[in-house]
Amino acid sequence: MTTTTTITATKTPPLPPSAPAPGRFRFPEPPQREPDEMTSFKQLHKTGSSHYLDFYFGNSDTTLVAADLWVAQGPRPGTRGLRRPDLLIAFDVDPAAYDATGGYLISEQGKPPDFVLEVASESTARVDVGEKRVEYAALGIPEYWRFDETGEFHRTRLAGDRLVDGQYEPIPIEELPDGSLQGYSAALNLYLRWERVPGDEERGQLGWYDPETGQHIPTIRDKQEALLQAEARADTAEARAEQERTARLRAEARSEQAEARVRALEEENRRLRGGS
Repeated sequence: MTTTTTITATKTPPLPPSAPAPGRFRFPEPPQREPDEMTSFKQLHKTGSSHYLDFYFGNSDTTLVAADLWVAQGPRPGTRGLRRPDLLIAFDVDPAAYDATGGYLISEQGKPPDFVLEVASESTARVDVGEKRVEYAALGIPEYWRFDETGEFHRTRLAGDRLVDGQYEPIPIEELPDGSLQGYSAALNLYLRWERVPGDEERGQLGWYDPETGQHIPTIRDKQEALLQAEARADTAEARAEQERTARLRAEARSEQAEARVRALEEENRRLRGGS
């Protein structure tokens, strides 16, 4: 979900202390979100999605996984306003420039974002399925996705568009046997899924699936479990090694005791022969 703001000033806003040298364009600070827009936080950030997507794609020097800042063609968007996607992903770009500019400036990055996604809320649903679809296409963004946990606001739970000859065409969405909805993002080479929240037939959560493995991309919980399993394996291996070491020492001790008994018997035999 995003909001629209109109820029009428002709003067660049004051630069914050961390900004680069004076004269560089910087977007205005975004306004606070409406309370009902917290669905994007719940679906993308509270779950860790933005973090593990960033980790999954790897190179943070040239890959941008970001949210909640502006995207525009050039430094003077005029009166058409700006958009703040709930999730923006771009490859082969400069994340440092995004931070310094306070948003995604296509003229600065040299290309549009590869992917944007909006999460439904009552206050932005109409714009998500209407104006933003037109504006993101005009910006040349290859894929525009929408997620609605209940389908109440977007009138569909999962939808995606792919840019073809300057116009968005719907991406096919299939229903899986368990009731999940799935669509393929060529931009990310991932399946996006609406999947039911356990114990709730109406509400869904957003999932990201690797088409090669059919598995969800690694999450924070997966990594925690993998770490615990690795520690358990290390503990088991260490315990096994300690058991083997103890058994070896015991065997060595038994061998030494046996040798000592043999020497004692030989000594006793020699003594008896010498005394006969």
